[in-house]
Amino acid sequence: MPEDKPFVEMRNIRKAFPGVRALHHVSFDLKPGEVHALVGENGAGKSTLVKILGGVYPPDEGEILLNGRRVEIKDPRHAQELGIAVVHQELNLFPNLTVAENLYAGKMPCRGALGFEDRRCAYRTAIEYLEKFELPINPNTPLRELSLAQRQIVEISKALLQKARVVILDEPTSSLAEHETHLLFKIIEQLKADGLCVVYISHRLEEIFHIAERVTVLRDGEWVGTRQVADCNVETVIRMMVGRELKDLYGQPGGSQGNTVLTVENLASEGRFREVSFELHAGEILGMAGMVGAGRSDVGLALFGAVPVTGGAIRMQGQAVNIDSPQCAMSHGIAYLSEDRRKDGLFLGMGVRSNITVSHLERFARLGFMSYRAEAAGAREYVAALHIQTPGLEQLVLNLSGGNQQKVVLARWLAIQPRILIADEPTRGIDVGAKGEIYALLRRLAAQGVAVILISSEMPEVLGMSDRILVMHEGRVAGELSSAEATEEKVVTLATHQRGGDEHVS
Repeated sequence: MPEDKPFVEMRNIRKAFPGVRALHHVSFDLKPGEVHALVGENGAGKSTLVKILGGVYPPDEGEILLNGRRVEIKDPRHAQELGIAVVHQELNLFPNLTVAENLYAGKMPCRGALGFEDRRCAYRTAIEYLEKFELPINPNTPLRELSLAQRQIVEISKALLQKARVVILDEPTSSLAEHETHLLFKIIEQLKADGLCVVYISHRLEEIFHIAERVTVLRDGEWVGTRQVADCNVETVIRMMVGRELKDLYGQPGGSQGNTVLTVENLASEGRFREVSFELHAGEILGMAGMVGAGRSDVGLALFGAVPVTGGAIRMQGQAVNIDSPQCAMSHGIAYLSEDRRKDGLFLGMGVRSNITVSHLERFARLGFMSYRAEAAGAREYVAALHIQTPGLEQLVLNLSGGNQQKVVLARWLAIQPRILIADEPTRGIDVGAKGEIYALLRRLAAQGVAVILISSEMPEVLGMSDRILVMHEGRVAGELSSAEATEEKVVTLATHQRGGDEHVS
């Protein structure tokens, strides 16, 4: 059980940026041996608060106490020296270094009087920490060869390696499969047993009821309330977050499905997936579920021409097509919303206007010259239609919230008027209010006849949004479930290849 006396106290913290009041007299505390969840919509102030605790920003007002003593945290290195480790949502790793080198970045263990790097020690310790996640990752593997989920695990292991007293986890499960999330929870339980303080930030509200003792809600930079998790439920937390009730988050399925727009026959990509077959109909949302590494994203990338196809066939409305590049896929009306919007979906140093229009600039050309007025009008149309919250069209997308960044990517793809939209983790790292807007948008697209492939590791999302669910296991289709028969247990059974009795197996 956590102690009653807080180890960390943040009192009346205030922080403002030019034109933005990020935090207004917010208080927050942490007790040894507890997980304190911090939730709120994007822009509520969560990241600013933990960045102040992590030494990234100084507070404009207020004070921070560690174990009863007032401290001024000068920078992130000072925070680490004070025993505060932060695992940011956007990973701070070096793709060209090995896993072990990333774990020990700047702090490689040394041996002997001359201080030579002890790489054997680093290797052994890296294996010890990675084995806690039961993942066979070779510490000498370059980080760039790891999946997004595996990189997240490396980042978390790096924080644990610092022997911190306070561990801040910012969306730690956003790219983890269900079994990896359970393993993370086991590690968090061990951290609690060791007396550490854990800040847990997540948009997956159901998780905080599994792992946290208390939950603090922020809204518009202000403290709304702190509750014992045992004394509230998801609906209560949502009301505190958004100031209103969110009913029917996933919406209602549309009407009948249309004609078959895509037929995949025994599709294969060497080393990624094999013998994948399914049909996709106009106006339906086809969910793709499975563990991380099961091949879901690779299938989506192959359909978009970003992963080579080494066998099988793709037919669109009965006609065989050879999709060998994203440009070819786009010419066939296929759009792909990537799982990592910051890495693969956005030009962070460009404005909203440019990010929306970059895939169809020819529409704004007049006599061979770009028309800025026409381009701005086209971008403004999608900003209004998707309710993108931005000060202006030239605002850098880097400065938008996660939900608004995702809407910008969606706007770009909608502008090409796709017949098929492949949405890979479309709500990763965005708040519950923005999720509802993304779900509503996907529903509207399906109602307009667009065929949607929804790839997601969030079980409630797959179950709530899909008309049919295709479940993959180790690069193959393990089975297919209708929305009426799909349950979490059936999906997990297929995803782990433990065949049940009544599932329809492809």
